[in-house]
Amino acid sequence: MYPWIPFDLLPADTLPEWILIILAVLDLLLKILALGWIPHQRRPSVALAWLLAIFLMPYAGLLLFVVIGSTRLPRKRMAKQARMNHVIQENTPERLPLGPELTEYPEWVRTTAELNQNLGALPMVGGNDFEILTDNHDSMARMARDVDRATDYVHFEFYIVAVDQVSRELLDALIRAHERGVRVRILIDHVGSLGYPGYAELVRQFNRSGVPWRRMLPIRPWRGEWQRPDLRNHRKILVVDGQVAYTGSQNIIHRSYNKKKNLRKGLEWKDLMVRGTGSVVTELNAVFVSDWYSETDDLLLDETPAALEHTAGPMYAQVVPSGPGFETENNLRLFNHLIYNANHRVVISSPYFVPDESLLHAITTEAQAGVRVQLFVGETSDQFLAQHAQNSYYSELARAGVEIYRYSSPTVLHAKFVLVDDIVSVIGSSNMDERSFALDLEVSVLIVDESFRTRMEDVVGQFRANSTLLDLDAWEKRSLGRKFVENVCRLTSGLL
Repeated sequence: MYPWIPFDLLPADTLPEWILIILAVLDLLLKILALGWIPHQRRPSVALAWLLAIFLMPYAGLLLFVVIGSTRLPRKRMAKQARMNHVIQENTPERLPLGPELTEYPEWVRTTAELNQNLGALPMVGGNDFEILTDNHDSMARMARDVDRATDYVHFEFYIVAVDQVSRELLDALIRAHERGVRVRILIDHVGSLGYPGYAELVRQFNRSGVPWRRMLPIRPWRGEWQRPDLRNHRKILVVDGQVAYTGSQNIIHRSYNKKKNLRKGLEWKDLMVRGTGSVVTELNAVFVSDWYSETDDLLLDETPAALEHTAGPMYAQVVPSGPGFETENNLRLFNHLIYNANHRVVISSPYFVPDESLLHAITTEAQAGVRVQLFVGETSDQFLAQHAQNSYYSELARAGVEIYRYSSPTVLHAKFVLVDDIVSVIGSSNMDERSFALDLEVSVLIVDESFRTRMEDVVGQFRANSTLLDLDAWEKRSLGRKFVENVCRLTSGLL
């Protein structure tokens, strides 16, 4: 009698008509309320994805929205982030003077620094140096050697950490540092590390050693620890004595991630890290101190970010934290600003490339304006939905003139960077997708230096040598079934 009622599991033919009418009215009211409530402070694409889920699956869609619909961290944690921003600003002059080295660069470089400081509180600072690390295992060995030289403190923050034959050297170095009196503090994302072989052993090892460590954004309701479960801390930071710091895309685990299916397929992750010295170390330490305070209520007064002062160039850098702890999508605004200001070339590497409308428009607009845009993505991935959603964008990008290089399997390209002209490099933990823009806590380092940008060109050359340029005509001939799956996955991109 009432075919529009979505209560298919109820014995509608045996219920009184007045109950059916009430259920129909409640269903209609739910959808009307959703139309006016869900779009609030959400992008139209995200709001439409949620509305589609609720309209097609009223109960499951609404339950899913209640559990993961909010992209905001708990108010207490937001307040802590605001307090830390205030601490950083108190220790930073209103605007650090930029050296004469920057005057030779276009004006947009200085406006980029202004944008980032307004969003993330950290200024652009000179006097830095960086080493590029492209091998996951060598990178962990370098970290272990630096930790073994630590005399004051070590701050360690990574998304995925597990004990295995490669990571053990670094993890043992952290415990050795703790045992000799170095102040070691460790942050590991709770959900990110769960389920990986070696994580349970890691927990036992840390607990036995007594090293101070915490799970980031833990999901343990029985302890009163709860927030949206897929809001994760995706940052990768190591700071040693305030003198040297590491950041980038890799996790602390064997490049295969030790999973049987990966080993069976021969999958190995390809990452990119930088080892930095100079004032940028203080900025990365500020991000760690903020996260430690958020998880422990311990402000680390002895290790709070030191006052940032002007340091001469030539290598300028700026740390850009982003994520649901901030009111704005800091990384997305940075990427869009840089891409729109490119004059010659943009190079993007991202394992998960599922752009929102603004980023897609920026990239295709610049490509159509004659800027050479090169996109490096993986031919294979460990994420079904993200990979197929990503594939759905290739035709549109290629028709606009974007060169799409697909890194050959079984390597899983996991390096994340953006290069603009011959001037700017951005390296960090952030993917080019809705998750990294709105749901995950990320950290990026903006580096302004032509010599570093030249060294990054060697990385691009290595990637290109191991990639295949997408042939648009051949790509368009993929099966209709594959296109159907890609388009369905694309619909979920706002919720990924």
